[in-house]
Amino acid sequence: MEISALSKTFSVKRLCDRDADTVLELCRGNPQYYRFCPPAVTRESVLADMSALPPRTGPKDKFYLGFFDKDKLAAVMDLILNYPNDKTAFIGFFMMRREEQGKGLGSKIVSECFDELGRAGYEYVRLGFAKGNPQSEAFWRKNGFLPTGVEYDGGGYTVVVTERKISGK
Repeated sequence: MEISALSKTFSVKRLCDRDADTVLELCRGNPQYYRFCPPAVTRESVLADMSALPPRTGPKDKFYLGFFDKDKLAAVMDLILNYPNDKTAFIGFFMMRREEQGKGLGSKIVSECFDELGRAGYEYVRLGFAKGNPQSEAFWRKNGFLPTGVEYDGGGYTVVVTERKISGK
């Protein structure tokens, strides 16, 4: 998959260890997320997230992505392909820079990304959000995600698993 095709609005690049401080800055600007999904973000937790993989996946499936407006990081997405099956992509994490929120840009990123995933043959996108977080729940519901009925212990919070069918599939 060509990651530059995931957005027409932003330039997209795969993030690496050198980008951890930039990701940390973006995450620290969103304290509400960490109230519902503890613990608070650290450089070490960012680095761990950059390489974390769910079962039955490998490094080739993981895309820890930055969406940039010129040289400024506007959003981060942890995208895992072929999980939990070969027709589904999984979003492990998505966060917009606080000052970019409320402008429709997050929904635009999601829409553009899903268009490309559909072209690549994926039929579903799945993700989880922290139960009780009104901001996360409203954003994902607005973008077509519905609860699957599965919830699990995320270690200090409950994760609500949601899924969306990609249009045209």
